[in-house]
Amino acid sequence: MTTVVGRHKVGDFNTWLKGHQDRVELFATSVSSFKTFQDADDPNSIVLVLEVTDMEKFKAMLERPDSLEAQKRHTVLRPIIVSMPVEV
Repeated sequence: MTTVVGRHKVGDFNTWLKGHQDRVELFATSVSSFKTFQDADDPNSIVLVLEVTDMEKFKAMLERPDSLEAQKRHTVLRPIIVSMPVEV
């Protein structure tokens, strides 16, 4: 399992937030849990901290037609930036 951080903006935070259950279902095959954060200075800037169980499935999920449609419905603005942990 790998903890990753995903960041993106949305067109409308309330619309995006209503899509929570859709995200739970979309992430189910590759993510065991995620926490949602909203930027204190920009309410339309979102950060997700995800526990990814299968990175390949996760990356593929972001580009699947059902995911792209959900992103559109939820006003997700690209790019979606995914950051990986760094071992030091």
